[in-house]
Amino acid sequence: MQPVGQPRPGTGVARLIPSPPLDGSVPLARPAWKPRPGHIVAYGGVLALLALMAFGLVKTTGGPLESGPAPDFTLVGYDGRTVTLSQLRGNVVIVNFWASWCLPCREEAAYLERTWREYRDRGVVFIGVDWVDTEREALAYIQEFDVTYVNGPDIRERIADAYRIRGVPETFFIDQAGLLQGVKIGPLSPPELDDRIDQLLTAGASTP
Repeated sequence: MQPVGQPRPGTGVARLIPSPPLDGSVPLARPAWKPRPGHIVAYGGVLALLALMAFGLVKTTGGPLESGPAPDFTLVGYDGRTVTLSQLRGNVVIVNFWASWCLPCREEAAYLERTWREYRDRGVVFIGVDWVDTEREALAYIQEFDVTYVNGPDIRERIADAYRIRGVPETFFIDQAGLLQGVKIGPLSPPELDDRIDQLLTAGASTP
């Protein structure tokens, strides 16, 4: 008999032999698993949930809207002002999604405010949509950057869902007819926003 753990002659490979139980009993073979009806129902529910999650993932990764009619919405600002997109026809509208915890948002905040002050008397409206944030932090952000255009919370993320945003910041450009004319994913930097607004104002002026 080959000792346990010693190599077999000529092979150099050790052969391990499991030790029998100390009480002399023989290990029982594990019976084959058979699903119970309740297990089948549970697994069916899990598969259905995974299918729904997959559908939601495809929906959210479809990318933001870039053209066509801009989804209408009403936003109540932190300062009490209310704005409805469909009532702004005839104006160029800039819709910016942001959050106080978003570092790239901070990079563009001063530029957005500066550009708003430059164009607000030329038929241009800015709307800030605060996404997944707290009111305290959002108000501190608005005060820090002295933001004066309307900013309000996106309750239940309805506006974000309508525009299919992927994150923040994202900025949507809407012409005087209420049509989307592109989106910028990521922070804006000079003179990017000025150029887009000038293009929309020029196109609107040439449209009868």
